[in-house]
Amino acid sequence: MLELLRTRRSIRKYSNRKIDNDTVNQIKEAVLRSPSSRGLNPWEFIFVDEKSIIKQLSLSKKQGSDFLEHAPIAIVVLGNENKSDVWIEDCSIASIVIQLTAHSLGLGSCWIQIRNRYHSPEISSENFVQKLLGIPEYMRVLSIIGIGYPDESPKPHSKESPAFSKNHYNTYKQV
Repeated sequence: MLELLRTRRSIRKYSNRKIDNDTVNQIKEAVLRSPSSRGLNPWEFIFVDEKSIIKQLSLSKKQGSDFLEHAPIAIVVLGNENKSDVWIEDCSIASIVIQLTAHSLGLGSCWIQIRNRYHSPEISSENFVQKLLGIPEYMRVLSIIGIGYPDESPKPHSKESPAFSKNHYNTYKQV
């Protein structure tokens, strides 16, 4: 697991290689096994592989979502706010499960923050995505994860890179 965490990087450039159904199904199963508070599983996921829809999703924010246009798959992470008061946390866990699973399968991924971001001054990114994909209001949009075979190779994090000073024992001690 540590090696997976050391080598996983945000990938924003993808090759044209198609992701086979077996690989996508493994990601689908993994994300449905994500832990959630009280086992409520308030999350749902929209797997998008239609290029025209992915192109529209790449416009969901003013900055930071344009790379999505070239991803073979976009996964929209939704949380039912009526089902759980901690849907944000549960969906965040599910989002990283998607990314770690993708990496373990040789894929690259990158998170796009949607909640509390804006498509334009008049419309939030969340409302933009809800309208585009026909998502009801009570199903909140946390993120979109772009996935594909990497067409870039960022260096892994070094073993020494974590800020171990952020780990405390028994009480908080300022360093």
